[in-house]
Amino acid sequence: MLPFSFVDRLRYLVERQFVKGAHYQLLVVAAFIALISFIGGWLAWPTGAGESLADSVWWAFLRLTDPGYLGDDQGSWRRIISTVLTLSGYVVFLGALVAIMTRWLIAMMVKLEQGLTPVTVSGHIVILGWTNRTIPLVQEILDANGGIQRLLKARLTKRLRLVILAEDVTAEHVHELRAVPQIRKHMSNIILRSGTALQPEDLDRAACLQAAVVLIPGRNQSAGSLVSSDVEAIKALLTLQAQATQRGITPPYVVAEVDDSRKLAVMQRAYSGPLEVLASDALVSRLFAQSIIHPGLPELFGEVMTVHDGNEFYIRSTDNCVGQTLADIGSRSPEAIVCGLMRPSGDRWRTWLNAPTSEVIQPGDKLVMLARAYEQAEPPGQQSIAAIRPLQRPSSSVPPAIQTGGLRRILVLGWSRRVPALINELAGYADHRFEVHSVAVVKATERQAMISSYSERSSRVECHFIEADYMVEGVLNPLMGQRFDTIVLVSSDRLDSGEEADARAMVGYLIVDELLRERATRPQILLELSDSANESLVVRKRGESIVSPMILSHLMAQVAQRRELGLMFEELLTTGGPELMFYDLQRYPMQSVTTFADLEAVAALHGDTALGVYRLKPDEQGKRLQLNPQRDKPLRLLEGDQLVVLTTLPEAN
Repeated sequence: MLPFSFVDRLRYLVERQFVKGAHYQLLVVAAFIALISFIGGWLAWPTGAGESLADSVWWAFLRLTDPGYLGDDQGSWRRIISTVLTLSGYVVFLGALVAIMTRWLIAMMVKLEQGLTPVTVSGHIVILGWTNRTIPLVQEILDANGGIQRLLKARLTKRLRLVILAEDVTAEHVHELRAVPQIRKHMSNIILRSGTALQPEDLDRAACLQAAVVLIPGRNQSAGSLVSSDVEAIKALLTLQAQATQRGITPPYVVAEVDDSRKLAVMQRAYSGPLEVLASDALVSRLFAQSIIHPGLPELFGEVMTVHDGNEFYIRSTDNCVGQTLADIGSRSPEAIVCGLMRPSGDRWRTWLNAPTSEVIQPGDKLVMLARAYEQAEPPGQQSIAAIRPLQRPSSSVPPAIQTGGLRRILVLGWSRRVPALINELAGYADHRFEVHSVAVVKATERQAMISSYSERSSRVECHFIEADYMVEGVLNPLMGQRFDTIVLVSSDRLDSGEEADARAMVGYLIVDELLRERATRPQILLELSDSANESLVVRKRGESIVSPMILSHLMAQVAQRRELGLMFEELLTTGGPELMFYDLQRYPMQSVTTFADLEAVAALHGDTALGVYRLKPDEQGKRLQLNPQRDKPLRLLEGDQLVVLTTLPEAN
């Protein structure tokens, strides 16, 4: 083995000191300055006219650090040494010192921008993870009329603070937030922190234990990743539980999204604190299933389940109207529709939608109201004057004429983990028969295995699998020659981003639309999107879309404020019981119906709750739905228009 040279040893020593940080780098530079000063002073010592070596070294140090002394020296030798020292000072003293300090300041600024400093606030809201749900969720939280704002006021929190824990905070995250006008003006209240829900120290960095609400949104699983959003959510719950137990405090209120509804029991076992879980696969599959059975529902879901302007469902307290009937409350609520109530039953809630108007409000009941604003859904007191005539809704609905046994053929283009959940949901409709044709690049055996393993009842739906890319027009040509009642384009969860998935789904939509252009009768086209901004890029007049991240974010924010709201939507979207229906005008005797108040009265006599009208022809904005219209204005119903009502169907077996 060859011996190491002195230069190699010196270079290695200097390198080891430089990698230790700015403090050690400054020490190395100081050592070089001292060495150069000593050498320069020693060389100039003989010409120093009796001065000591220390004085010569000090003379050299002054020339090294300050070029102003260069003109004071006498003699050629001292001038040569002084010039060399001054040039060395520019390189070593000035250059190295500025470089080290600049790099240190830049590193410090980058570290601060990454959000690695623990926050020191309490009563705030924490969002764990940066996903395609984060931006819509922030919009919901910052909505001045939203439920989160009211939750913070109830907890006497003066200022809304929002902490977002992203894996690696960059300027791109800030830019995405500032790009939304509603968020831009509240940027001072938003705190970004780097970290993941898998690391306990990262959860401490966001002060999760001191938060008013901790929101855990889901995300699309990356291709080849074994760590799903469900795994991250369960791990975060376990960590929060362990930290709260260790410190002897109550765990924070958590609203989490789970992709696989079969993991609900696992999440509830992992966390003993207040917890609400939103099963995204079950919820979105129910939205798709009901949209397939009742075309037009996606527009209704887009209004009542997003932050956009329009009507929403509100859960309101009945403290000031105990003893009144639903008819009394409805007659004093001219800008809202009373859809039912929620009644405590032990430690649970009984959801009673489309309840009879003779039902009397009991202590502890909650009202389910449909209105454009929270203030309009305020239950009136007994002193309020009736503004509209009371409705008379009996305890049972007139059963609609549902055609049973009819076969519905559905073409599903693309694949995601929600397709098995959709098949399972369709299997729950005993009054309908479904035949599903799945076109995707995923192997047919893999898709069939995922559907079979999801639930046993999925076998009730006849499924056919085609291994092909629906982006190829030649693949769709023979399929478009067949009869399909509904064509569903799903947003894939196997791509790296939601933008790529939306791009494929939208191009597939355009291909299908072009192939169906000459068809006299078109099937229903249902498009799933990940970004609401892409909704305007497709022709809404010729298809329907469901922006699942917007809906899930809205529900998560609403459930965080009113836990009963999740139970209400679960009851509304399940098979049987209360259900949203689109009826033809022949459903009711319409001879005396001219206004929405007349329609409400006629529908109530048949045991239904009228919600609005679905027009045959869209308006200039492509909208067909008129939800909760003004009661005194003429409806001007035309042939082909439909009535949107809340009815009660027999419970599914």
